[in-house]
Amino acid sequence: MNRLFGAKSNAPKPSLNSAISNVDTRIESIDVKLAKLNGELTVYQQRLAKMRDGPGKTAIKQKALKVLQQRKMYESQRDQLQQQSWNMEQAGMMQDNLKNTMVTVDAMKSTTKELRKQYGKVNIDQIERLQDEMADLMDMGNDIQESISRSYDVPEDVDEAELDAELEALGEEVALEGIGESESMPGFLMDETAPPQFIDEPPEPAKVKEAAG
Repeated sequence: MNRLFGAKSNAPKPSLNSAISNVDTRIESIDVKLAKLNGELTVYQQRLAKMRDGPGKTAIKQKALKVLQQRKMYESQRDQLQQQSWNMEQAGMMQDNLKNTMVTVDAMKSTTKELRKQYGKVNIDQIERLQDEMADLMDMGNDIQESISRSYDVPEDVDEAELDAELEALGEEVALEGIGESESMPGFLMDETAPPQFIDEPPEPAKVKEAAG
């Protein structure tokens, strides 16, 4: 069987980049051959321009036509190879885009799985109960603050006219007490440094020294 169909090759399959590189190498080789043929054609054209009609010119012309035929063949082959290289480059770009798309899809899948796992731990009913409990606690706190700040033994309905009359009466009492205190002030509250009221004139300094001597 191996003689008919050949042995199975264990060589690694060429990649797309290596195939493109091989085609580009072939294109470069053809460009070298075309440059050589163009040089020969230039020489033949120069010789034909200087020669007169005759067998020699006909022979040179035949050679020029042969070189021109080869050039057309190489140009056609180069065009085919260039098209092949472009097609493979497009395939490579599509392959890269597909790889990037698959990476993006895998990332989205893993993210979705993780989100489902995280959201699965969240209990909406429990959150609602927590919100209700917080609202109840806030109401309870407001009630406590209102109860603490409540005033004692003060009637809520107070007549402003009665308050004004009481305030005026307190003012009169304070005024009467002030007058009584000023008329009967105790002696110990008087200024001790003040001179006695029965002295008409202050003593003279000479008499004070004689009394002291």
